Amino acid sequence: MKKITVTRQITLPDVLRIRRYERAPELGPKILFFSGGTALNDTSKLLKKYTHNSIHLVTPFDSGGSSAILRSAFDMPAVGDLRSRLMALADDTISGQPEVFQLFSYRLPKDQKRKELLAQLQAIASGKDARIKAIKNPMRNLICTHLQMFMDAMPDKFDLKGASIGNLIIAGGYLNNRRQLDQVIFMFSKLVNVQGQVATTVNDTLHLAAKLANGETLVGQHLITGKEVNPLDSAIDDFFLTNSLDSSKPAHSTLQKKKRKLIMDAELICFPPGSFYTSIAANLLPKGVGAAVRDNPCPKVYFPSLGNDPERIGMSLDDTIFKLLEILNKDAGADCPADKLLNFIFIDSENGQDLKPSTKTKLKKANIHIIDTRLITPQSVPYYEPSLLVSSLLSLT
Repeated sequence: MKKITVTRQITLPDVLRIRRYERAPELGPKILFFSGGTALNDTSKLLKKYTHNSIHLVTPFDSGGSSAILRSAFDMPAVGDLRSRLMALADDTISGQPEVFQLFSYRLPKDQKRKELLAQLQAIASGKDARIKAIKNPMRNLICTHLQMFMDAMPDKFDLKGASIGNLIIAGGYLNNRRQLDQVIFMFSKLVNVQGQVATTVNDTLHLAAKLANGETLVGQHLITGKEVNPLDSAIDDFFLTNSLDSSKPAHSTLQKKKRKLIMDAELICFPPGSFYTSIAANLLPKGVGAAVRDNPCPKVYFPSLGNDPERIGMSLDDTIFKLLEILNKDAGADCPADKLLNFIFIDSENGQDLKPSTKTKLKKANIHIIDTRLITPQSVPYYEPSLLVSSLLSLT
């Protein structure tokens, strides 16, 4: 057992506190995550067992896969990460809406012809498919309305192979609600009884860009992650937003008041594991995010991503800590003390990676504490074990 001072003396893990949350998750803590992608989904599925009040700000800047097709067709924010996190937090028990959950998680086959895919999609939109028949009204009618809206607006050459039905329904809702994404998120959160709060950091239709050390500039998240194209062969020097995939001119986005309030209401802010730039740092680019983190006096924690992250070329685990602070300081102010932005860094030096002595010295001077505790198991190596990550977070609240 390790004793650590936050604003109180705590024990890691705090078994009694964790059990109390498990008995009444509706009263659980407001832990806020800046993330995107799927790296946090297993943790989110476990977290809802202890709190229904977690807050997830996800990136709307994805430009790969099915999100790219939707964005190109409708000039909208990416909703793939949004839908994925909604599903991770949805109540998938019999007391929730398992039929809605199953429909939102369904993808059209990749091996069928367009005519067959259109027929299946139309069957769902018209309420004739078994998946939609299993859903009771008024939810069934609402889903059918939004899916039909999508079909009416769908370009003739829209690629339906492997399309997520959940993404298509959200896209239809976005079009049907005058492109007001937050209203659509709220509505579908209720449909699947999301046990937490999910929102995009901003609702702007922007893209990610990276200037590399070799002078090259890449525009589009799909070119940066190293998942759909070859991994980067040069380190990222600068990371910013653009208005379109056709322009490398930096664009600006500002955090809405209601999104700032979500950050300010958090009882614990977490920078979780995930792709460093496109999942974590991307959320911090809009103006106002760093300032909101600075202004919330709650504890802020960072779990450096483990394993291979193609975006971190030329960066050690230690480097990510100072790069995270650098990005936050751009908005919070260059003179903002580091401990206003980050208080704790979790590592597992026994089963994972340790920090350099020089890094530890710098962090100590900045009043940032290192919590070296068990976070990796033989089954999860080289990644964090979700149950250990969740118990560490809950113990700090």
